[in-house]
Amino acid sequence: MKKAVFFDIDGTLWDSENHIPESAVTAIRGLRSQGHYAFLCSGRARAYIQNPKLFDIGFDGVLAGCGTHVEIDGKIIYEKRIGRELAIHTVETVRKYGFRPILEGPNYLYMDAEDFAHEPYGKKVMRELGGHLVGIRENYGNWEINKLSCATDHADRAGGFAALAEHYTYLIHNSSVVELVPRGHTKATGIAKVCEYLQIDRNDTFAVGDSVNDLEMLTCAGTGIAMGNADRRAKRAADYVTTDLYDDGIYNAMLHFGLLPAENDVRKQAKKGEIP
Repeated sequence: MKKAVFFDIDGTLWDSENHIPESAVTAIRGLRSQGHYAFLCSGRARAYIQNPKLFDIGFDGVLAGCGTHVEIDGKIIYEKRIGRELAIHTVETVRKYGFRPILEGPNYLYMDAEDFAHEPYGKKVMRELGGHLVGIRENYGNWEINKLSCATDHADRAGGFAALAEHYTYLIHNSSVVELVPRGHTKATGIAKVCEYLQIDRNDTFAVGDSVNDLEMLTCAGTGIAMGNADRRAKRAADYVTTDLYDDGIYNAMLHFGLLPAENDVRKQAKKGEIP
């Protein structure tokens, strides 16, 4: 019976320096060689999922922007975009309450460099996105976006949240970072779209994650797997907690649930190049 496995990216597949453990690569290629599906399932918008190191592993599709963009074999099967009027209202509102926004879409991220130029995350985004990063002000009102993230240090978070609550669900990572996702969309709704398209029963799905924006997918999948380095909320939501990212977490989880052949066999196959 074919299974579908959905992998978060940050903190699950790779670390803050975009390092992917070789064991994770072996596991994903191994489960696909057994006839199962593997998908990226990220809070990142599609424009921010470009790194060839990810795609060189081999995936059957991408769920991006917390379920607002779903593609299989390069074909977009679902997309939710924020309309122009609401997008402008949203940007003006978050600015009013002191938020610093990054608008996230299928082709571009929109960020005003002066808002983030002196912060590690801003520098990382500018370094990695290249031409896929453009300014908010210089493209005012002409954004194509699925969701947004905001830095909220020194902001009136309560006021901003209340002003936009009709339109967005808030994924609060910490006291400084929040994601605004169109209501009715989560990683779980993206998984449901894939299951419907591929005619896979939800009980035949696995979700692997580590963060607050993984909670819905960990609880909706047939089996939710939290990384050993996961946020405590993700661990509580999961059915199973594997080892850390650096301690073969993905590999150990796939082996535990029988999605790979016996350990010695799959490692030998990988070394021989028998797993494509």
